[in-house]
Amino acid sequence: VQLQASGGGLVQSGGSLRLSCAASGFRLAHYTIGWFRQAPGKEREGVTCLNLRNTTYDRDSVKGRFTISRDNAKNTAYPQMNSLEPEDTAVYYCAARYYDYCPASFGTSRHWNYWGQGTQVTVSS
Repeated sequence: VQLQASGGGLVQSGGSLRLSCAASGFRLAHYTIGWFRQAPGKEREGVTCLNLRNTTYDRDSVKGRFTISRDNAKNTAYPQMNSLEPEDTAVYYCAARYYDYCPASFGTSRHWNYWGQGTQVTVSS
């Protein structure tokens, strides 16, 4: 059972990146998907969540800029990040939970069954 996050990199302010979160060993279609990030010296924070009804919940700072979708045939989720800002610089992690709803305030580690290893996103000004 594994979640593999990828797609991070260096991008200029205002640019876009599409991350990927590929699942193996389980069907991602049966799981709510979350994305988190952790910047240097800061606590990990929830960014966006996609439940089994394909409803998304985003933190205020990324609303209108980030979207998330899933491709069940590829067993992969894709957060699309647009209009990136230097404040978005962080290591991004994907997570999956076997519930059909997003936990309040993205929950804590114990609310998520699986975690990916993280991918670095750096936004230059």
